[in-house]
Amino acid sequence: MVKIINTSGKRKTAIARATLKAGKGVIRINSVPLDKYGTEMTRMKISEPLLIVPNAVNGIDVSIDVEGGGVMGQAEAVRTALARGIIEWHNDPQMKDAYLTYDRTLLVNDSRQKETKKPHGRGARKKFQKSYR
Repeated sequence: MVKIINTSGKRKTAIARATLKAGKGVIRINSVPLDKYGTEMTRMKISEPLLIVPNAVNGIDVSIDVEGGGVMGQAEAVRTALARGIIEWHNDPQMKDAYLTYDRTLLVNDSRQKETKKPHGRGARKKFQKSYR
């Protein structure tokens, strides 16, 4: 039987869905290899789970589809989906502890969102100035 694991990660309005299966250790994000995806900053953010636990994706092909949000929101959603997939694949409590001590958002979705703009102002809380004369 072929082992396939599906995980997801969220950050703001970005949603990443990861599929892990046995393979050669290739990581693709929206069908683009990780070493060619986005800017250097986003690649560094995404590869954090791989640096904490080296050789975690050896023999695993990872395919991640991400949509919504901005560049860094997508990157953080991808890293959450990737870390969750690695944990589920290896089923190792020490690996999970290593991720949690480094950064809790690797395994837990960050649900904070931008507060919506309201009427009578420029933003969520700021109001237009009023004059009585």
